[in-house]
Amino acid sequence: MLIRITGAGEAVLEEAGDFRRFSIRFDAGARGSGPAEAALAGLARLDGEFAWVCTEALRRIAPSGGDAAWQQGFAGMVAFAETRGWVDEAGRVRAHIEAAA
Repeated sequence: MLIRITGAGEAVLEEAGDFRRFSIRFDAGARGSGPAEAALAGLARLDGEFAWVCTEALRRIAPSGGDAAWQQGFAGMVAFAETRGWVDEAGRVRAHIEAAA
């Protein structure tokens, strides 16, 4: 699963059915820009090479409103992340920050 932050300040969920990986990628030049910061507000908190993503905010940007199959797969991903210590005290899930393509 990939959250792409566009230069226009949109958070777009791509590869939504891939529950085996979880990352955020900023379009070239987007990181640190006002629109990108606005896209992250309420969605994720950056922490070095990782981001802590709010699960409720992620559900809101899921394609098709996160149908039942997606919700089940996402719940399994979060449960696995909990076993690894990748869920913080606020219930946010850790995502890798990928370099811009």
